[in-house]
Amino acid sequence: MQATATVLVYSDDANTREQVRLAVGTRPSADLPPVQYVECATLPAVLSELEQGGIDVMVLDGEANPAGGMGVCRQAKDEIFHCPPAMVLIGRPQDAWLATWSRADAAITHPVDPVALTDALTVLLHRRLEPTTKAVAHR
Repeated sequence: MQATATVLVYSDDANTREQVRLAVGTRPSADLPPVQYVECATLPAVLSELEQGGIDVMVLDGEANPAGGMGVCRQAKDEIFHCPPAMVLIGRPQDAWLATWSRADAAITHPVDPVALTDALTVLLHRRLEPTTKAVAHR
């Protein structure tokens, strides 16, 4: 297991970034490494961090301005090789179809529900950090 998991949190609103950090804490699950956060308030900062590598999961604010998290997610999925899994925070449940369009791996509604956010993030971190399934030899 790696020493830490790195979660990128994107929002133009510092309070939203803080809500995500406080909801998840430093250890979302006992079987995962501690989480460290990289906070970004702009699209160029997100793309720069992703290009550097080392991000395990992204949490993107769909209500961010001027670049919404869903557009950021779609752009990252199109442009970043081995793009990490992404979760978008959506304004209302009816926006789930937009999260699908953005190629997000998960969507959670505002206001942030700590249990739902932690559960979804745990699934995404497991998916990213666990080794791929070994190929089974055919007889």
